[in-house]
Amino acid sequence: MKAHDGMYIDGAWRPAAGRDTIAVVNPVDEQVIARVPAGTAEDVDAAVRAARAALPGWAATAPAERAARIAALRDVLVARKDEIAGTVTAELGAPLPFAQLVHAGLPILVAGSYAELAASYAFEEKVGNSTVYAEPVGVVGAITPWNYPLHQIVAKVAPALAAGCTVVLKPAEDTPLTAQLFAEAVDEAGVPAGVFNLVTGLGPVAGQALAEHDGVDLVSFTGSTAVGRRIGAAAGAAVKRVALELGGKSANVILPSADLAKAVGVGVANVMGNSGQTCSAWTRVLVHTSRYDEAVALAAEAAAKYGDRIGPLVNAKQHARVRGYIEKGVAEGARLVAGGTEAPREQGYFVSPTVFADVTPKMTIAQEEIFGPVVSLIRYEDEDDALRIANGTVYGLAGAVWAGDDAEAVAFARRMDTGQVDINGGRFNPLAPFGGYKQSGVGRELGSHGLAEYLQTKSLQF
Repeated sequence: MKAHDGMYIDGAWRPAAGRDTIAVVNPVDEQVIARVPAGTAEDVDAAVRAARAALPGWAATAPAERAARIAALRDVLVARKDEIAGTVTAELGAPLPFAQLVHAGLPILVAGSYAELAASYAFEEKVGNSTVYAEPVGVVGAITPWNYPLHQIVAKVAPALAAGCTVVLKPAEDTPLTAQLFAEAVDEAGVPAGVFNLVTGLGPVAGQALAEHDGVDLVSFTGSTAVGRRIGAAAGAAVKRVALELGGKSANVILPSADLAKAVGVGVANVMGNSGQTCSAWTRVLVHTSRYDEAVALAAEAAAKYGDRIGPLVNAKQHARVRGYIEKGVAEGARLVAGGTEAPREQGYFVSPTVFADVTPKMTIAQEEIFGPVVSLIRYEDEDDALRIANGTVYGLAGAVWAGDDAEAVAFARRMDTGQVDINGGRFNPLAPFGGYKQSGVGRELGSHGLAEYLQTKSLQF
């Protein structure tokens, strides 16, 4: 798609307040493919004002009509699925088949789920002599990351619209073209002017202005824990609601009774998807000491299959960061059994699928989020030891448990301090709540729990 040189505000593309631009770089060949405006506080203010003006009308719109607009948006995304996939491939570097299946396909499912929820959700209920109403929280400031650019947008915007909120979106500066395409889809779907607004720009400028704006009632942010802390602090000072989906260091716990080959193979695939740039990736593989050496061999073999199948990292900074973690792992005594820092290609931000063995729980690579195709295998002595290791980070976003039967895996999973656990390879469910414990965030996305984040309650007594 051709990049817009303005902001989408109040139902139209408008010139940016400033003249600065942001270069969009293809991480495969490191070439600039487009430029978009670098939004300012003035642009954010205009977008928030448009959202506030549109709020009363959209909040008063019948849920069935809101559902119809979201369904129309879903239909536009379906019609433009190939264009979406191509755009994500160009600015994120995701291989086209993965972009078609996940980056384009998943947001369509999520949008469809909120079209149904908007029509069926109980926005009013009787509780004794009270009538309780679920009302929109107001204007939402949505700040989204680059790793799943369209999915993260839809996971915030669709439930906000379903709830009757209006939205100002500040997408990641690395993937703004996908956000502009989404704005075109919103316009084509007939969403009223001002209900959705887009401001491209840098986080410390446009993102900060949006998070701190007095006209924003809720900030929904997905990104690093460090930035999430700053947004939470600013929101707390203003007594403003936040929804924060932050980092992860998820454990893939393989109990002795599990099918080891399947558990390791699926686990490595889970990390390699999106080049490891997934907050919920199972980057720590916990294996009983009696089967550890076998698991190491299986993981190295599985990683080797992804050598030419994964895309690059998103930018030069992320590329250097991941390589730095690999160097740190070696320096701290972990054993490299696959991959490493040697560049697999002469051009592009590529990192080889990497597997570490002999990783101890306190090593940097076992504690900090790497956000790249790096797997760490950690041995444990018994289930209590495995649980201690699994819960032994500041994060608690996701995880997996494998065992000979589901009941055994469930019993272990119920003791994990994490928001979502896959049992014996359970499939992703776009209706299930997604979010974390501890420093992995506040609040939930997807399904009815995600819709509830954008609602506030009022009770009338009779």
